[in-house]
Amino acid sequence: MADDRLIVALDYHTMENAQSLVRALGASVSYYKVGMELYYSVGAEIVRWLKQEGKQVFLDLKLHDIPNTVASGLCSLMNLGADIMNVHASGGYTMMKTAADRLREEAARRGQACPKLIAVTVLTSINQADWDDLGQTVQIKSAVVRWAKLAQKAGLDGVVASPNEAALIRGACGPDFLIVTPGVRQAGDGADDQSRIATPAQALGEGASHIVVGRPIRQAADPVAAAEAIIKEISAVK
Repeated sequence: MADDRLIVALDYHTMENAQSLVRALGASVSYYKVGMELYYSVGAEIVRWLKQEGKQVFLDLKLHDIPNTVASGLCSLMNLGADIMNVHASGGYTMMKTAADRLREEAARRGQACPKLIAVTVLTSINQADWDDLGQTVQIKSAVVRWAKLAQKAGLDGVVASPNEAALIRGACGPDFLIVTPGVRQAGDGADDQSRIATPAQALGEGASHIVVGRPIRQAADPVAAAEAIIKEISAVK
């Protein structure tokens, strides 16, 4: 049985590969992430197809621009029916608040459910050396929590963050705040910063509300068995 906390990343560049995995996983997976690689390759068709298949969609395009442009872009994307969309928290409070307010106003005007809007905090690929090169003087963890609280103040529903900061965000932002943890996988698999990844159960145990899993399922000899193993693993985490 599907667990909505598991989001499978469709990191492909063809419609055929994405559809093949979704069909193979069938009812075992209900939530999928469509990111830049797939969306920029095949466009809105993939989101519409997933919704027709009864799936939930996290449209991971990470909008980052001036407030009006981001808000207008989100309102256009809302036509596709995605369940979660996102922006970069580094765009600032005004950008995030404008985006959240306009999105809700537009959803109300259309008489439809408003998608959840979350903010990317610090990319999980950024390690301490990268962070220092950007001229940052606070610790990554401190910046992530600060940006999460800013996103909540701006009216957003949650954030994207690594499992390394999930517990701190949960403590700062409360039980109903979404925390989507990307790139969840086993340590030692060549990830850029091993300190900022975790297994699915560890990520949820640290406070994540959703985990995004890609390669461990996509590249498995038996993707269905791999997905079912993850679902079994996280079923023990409440």
